[in-house]
Amino acid sequence: MIAINKRPGELLWFSILGVGMIIGLAAVIAVFALGHGHVYNTTREIPWGILISAYIYFAVSCSGLCLISSLGHVFGIDQFHASARRAIILAIVMLICGFGVIAMELTKPFTLMVYAVLNPNFKSPIWWMGALYGVYMVVLVVEFYFCMKNNRWGAFYTGLLGFILAIAAPSNLGGVFGLLSARPYWSGVFSPVYLVITALISGTALMGLVHYLKVRCRDQEFCSHDKNYMFLLGRILALMLGILMFVTIWKFISGIYQKQDGTYEVLMTLLSGPLSFNFWFFEVAIGMVIPFAMILVPALRKPLSLTVASVLALVGMFFMRYDFVIAGQIVPMRGNTVHTASGLLEYVPSLAEISIIIGALALCMFLYTLAEKFFDLEVRHSHVMAVKEPVEKPVELEDVDLEPIQN
Repeated sequence: MIAINKRPGELLWFSILGVGMIIGLAAVIAVFALGHGHVYNTTREIPWGILISAYIYFAVSCSGLCLISSLGHVFGIDQFHASARRAIILAIVMLICGFGVIAMELTKPFTLMVYAVLNPNFKSPIWWMGALYGVYMVVLVVEFYFCMKNNRWGAFYTGLLGFILAIAAPSNLGGVFGLLSARPYWSGVFSPVYLVITALISGTALMGLVHYLKVRCRDQEFCSHDKNYMFLLGRILALMLGILMFVTIWKFISGIYQKQDGTYEVLMTLLSGPLSFNFWFFEVAIGMVIPFAMILVPALRKPLSLTVASVLALVGMFFMRYDFVIAGQIVPMRGNTVHTASGLLEYVPSLAEISIIIGALALCMFLYTLAEKFFDLEVRHSHVMAVKEPVEKPVELEDVDLEPIQN
């Protein structure tokens, strides 16, 4: 995700991303040529597939990046000033790719945008989702402009507004699921809180990965500032992973204890059903336990180990999004007859759906690499100090009267 200085490595990187974008473009052409029904494996019973999961992944990660960037020019934590520009531009790129993925999920995305403006439904959580993320995009662009111009107050106020939207947007996205009373597994306050917590995990992990690649791809050594920044990101990541594990455990305890229809069955599909491998291996092991343990072990508190923990958390986050969306639909609703041995609905992503996600990820990395090449994303020390309040001049040694005090 970082521009590579060496020419052969840069060409290889762009070649790989080019292949990924071509794969995605081929899938997009197939969707327009053949239609959703012929290339997607979504059905009337499971209308939301892996593309919805990918949209949540991109959009929520964008919110997490904004929360991380706000720690610098909004809350005044020095270690995060230097990474603010990278966090904001990466958030913009991820939101663009998220919009692209959700557009491919919709049958008529442009018609939807027109009627969302001309005939808004203020009672619809989905309308608010589009409105919040649309405003969010504008705020991010303006905030990035102020950061590039080193405009302290402009960055502060737009960052503060972005911080508010970074909480409101993913919590509202969780409300899209949480307000569906017909789907008990999604319904309730857990979904909004869950997406806000995982937003911070995704944002923190992404910044850890980006910062490590920035240093290594420029053949630099980690200075004390880089190490302190990575360690601070690791502490935040471990804290949020611990909170996520806590709320997840209680989600399962309450759902299994109450045995509520529509919730108990879904939890069992995650524990011992068709989604159990995804849950235990990718969500629990890869996404939570292993990175959490790696950060806590003193011997592994090194930039490379922290980066590996970040990558594992990001992989786990994607499978959490997938399982969250599919598990909520896999148990048939009342009145629906399912002719399968397990009594559950079945869904497997199609080749076109997977190709679109590959293309979106490649496009995201391509756009961010271009941003690294064409924007000055480094924040000089003088610019960092400019946001701090002035301090009194330290007392010089020659200004002190060293004569002994006369009795």
